[in-house]
Amino acid sequence: MAKRRKEQFDWEDEEQEEIIWVSKSEIKRDAEALKQLGEKLVNLTKTNLEKIPLEENILDAIALAQRLQKEAKRRQLQYIGKLLRQVDAEPIQEALDKIENKHNHQQALLHKLELLRDELIAKGDEALSNVLNDYPYADRQHLRNLIRAAQKEKAQNKPPKAYREIFQYLKELAIEE
Repeated sequence: MAKRRKEQFDWEDEEQEEIIWVSKSEIKRDAEALKQLGEKLVNLTKTNLEKIPLEENILDAIALAQRLQKEAKRRQLQYIGKLLRQVDAEPIQEALDKIENKHNHQQALLHKLELLRDELIAKGDEALSNVLNDYPYADRQHLRNLIRAAQKEKAQNKPPKAYREIFQYLKELAIEE
């Protein structure tokens, strides 16, 4: 195949215009990213793995990698990366992000509920009206009794039973919503 000089390229020719030059480094970076995606897939539980749209051969390779150790596992991860290069990895990445984000979302919700509980105990009825605005189907009397019991426990240095019950009740309200 003869080399073409710069002057020989006909930029008006559509076939030559469509050529996209990709560097060797970029190809390697893409392959490494797919290998890391494969490693994340191997670290998932079986139930989470079922939520991801994977072909049967990739699922088999992941199942094998989960059983292997050390060097064999490293080689299997390389193979999974190679298999992922042959398929569209975008839906797989999106499903994985959704699973990881769900965990982060749950953590944020629990932190929010903890802050809400602490605010309820500190401010009492004033904070209770805010909670009832957020969760209109909450039982006002039950929450008020729990808050008073928690405040009493805190004042008397007793174990925080009502304190925990408030959190559980708020968690139930958040789940129902």
